[in-house]
Amino acid sequence: MRRIGKQTLFILLLCLTGIFAGCYKEQGKQEGYLPSKATSKTIEAKEETKKLKIGFSMDTLKEDRWQRDRDLFKEAVEELGAEVESVAANGDDALQILQAETLISKGVDLLVVVPHNAEAMATIVNKAHSSGIKVLSYDRLIKNAEVDLYISFDNEMVGTLQAEAITKLVPKGKYVYIGGADTDNNAHLIKRGVFQVLQPFIDRGDITVVYDQWSKNWNPEYAYSNMEEALKANDNKIDAVIAANDATAGSAIKALKKYGLEGKIPVAGQDGDLPAAQRIIQGTQTMTVYKPIKALAEEVAQIAVRMANGEMIPVENKVNNGKIEVPTILLSPVAVTKENMEETIIKDDFHSKEEVYNK
Repeated sequence: MRRIGKQTLFILLLCLTGIFAGCYKEQGKQEGYLPSKATSKTIEAKEETKKLKIGFSMDTLKEDRWQRDRDLFKEAVEELGAEVESVAANGDDALQILQAETLISKGVDLLVVVPHNAEAMATIVNKAHSSGIKVLSYDRLIKNAEVDLYISFDNEMVGTLQAEAITKLVPKGKYVYIGGADTDNNAHLIKRGVFQVLQPFIDRGDITVVYDQWSKNWNPEYAYSNMEEALKANDNKIDAVIAANDATAGSAIKALKKYGLEGKIPVAGQDGDLPAAQRIIQGTQTMTVYKPIKALAEEVAQIAVRMANGEMIPVENKVNNGKIEVPTILLSPVAVTKENMEETIIKDDFHSKEEVYNK
């Protein structure tokens, strides 16, 4: 047998290597393998994947409370590695719809909405869903729409806490109720909580609600007019006032002052606004209901990012919004008086002690 020389053997090995390499390359094309250079580009592309963007459509930034919500929510979302684009309509329904449509057109991954008009914003939910974007209703419930999730404080409990505090001080007498915006579902929930407490007193004849009116758009000017009307209609003989929030409570107190009644009639509000906290210390407002908005903003931020990532959020509670039973998460509010101001609002650094006490 003829032996194969070393040189010939070397040439054969080179040929076989080329053949196998060609086969591997062809197999790679068929099975979807990419050359090392392309694989490197793919890895780089994954590393450069754009951040999730949350659209935040807000009713207003005119009140201190909502500026805090915006800032806390943005901070919490960014800590989770996502981005926020926020817009505020300052009570203009048409503008809020336009702003929300703009966020949708920009392709946000989730839309969070604080509606000014609970029913008007239903159209935005439909448009968002048409673009494959889910909608989370923040603090205020959007009505008559298939909202994906609603997160807020227990607003019926807000009203309950207000009425419980005032009826302890005034178990008998003439009551004035200054409501919020008739278009805001929260205003209705707060009122429901108030009147659930008042009803047994009313049934016994101990309490008479001599004035009950909404304040259009939560506008303090309407609250002032309402309080003046109530005083004039009752010859200034009023025993207690429950207002839907601290801004309306402030206007009611302003009207009471005009008639020399400031600090003489118990007044309840809610939101924990700084002017309200100061009035409580001064003795012109009886109480407020504090809603730890940092807890709310952080809860919404965490869930918003999870929803934007396509996660399903299991919840136990549901609230009917006129169209569906909306999956709902409710946080608990806290009644605040002069006695527990330091262990609630000040302890949470919602307002500083120096601010509250005007030091």
